[in-house]
Amino acid sequence: MSEIKFSDNYRDSSKESGVDAGFQFEFFCEHCSDTWRSPFVQYKRGQFSGWLGKLADLVGGSAGSISNTVGGLAESGYGEAHDEAFREAIEQAKQHFHRCAKCSNYVCDRCWNSARGLCLACAPSVEAEIESSKIAGEVQAASENAFEEGRKRGGRIDVKRDRQLSCPDCGAESKGAKYCPECGAKLAKKKFCPDCGAENVPDTKFCSECGKSTT
Repeated sequence: MSEIKFSDNYRDSSKESGVDAGFQFEFFCEHCSDTWRSPFVQYKRGQFSGWLGKLADLVGGSAGSISNTVGGLAESGYGEAHDEAFREAIEQAKQHFHRCAKCSNYVCDRCWNSARGLCLACAPSVEAEIESSKIAGEVQAASENAFEEGRKRGGRIDVKRDRQLSCPDCGAESKGAKYCPECGAKLAKKKFCPDCGAENVPDTKFCSECGKSTT
């Protein structure tokens, strides 16, 4: 038996019986997944059985037994006809795909490096890689520059200022603003101990330095 090619990158769309019975196969590029579909080949036995089945539904009686008989004949010849149609489809598909000598994948013309005799996954286009590397370099350099710009901006932010992330009056989210966006209350209010003068966070009842009451 000859070698079976395209063993895993095809879809069988054949139908054994019915008025649209026939053979058709779709082959896929294993790099980009583009598809080539073989021409539809009628399976006349299956189609004849399908038409008889429709006739049996209309008239009933003996036509039903005739349909079953022809259906059995169609089924008995399907396997051989299917294999022959598949072999023909493979021969046609060979004209649209190349088999890579390194990875053994079948790829379409677009994914084939004809100068190297390999697929583009195993032998990428040098020109395409050069352009891709340029873009990668630009992105990396821009990212580094943006990071430095961010460091400069961060250096100008007052990180010593206390920020309240929610308003103590209405409970709204403030996102570190100086005033509540909902009720307008002033946020991050400083509270000083009346006894020792130490700074405490808002709503502190007792000084964190001397322990005296701040109310």
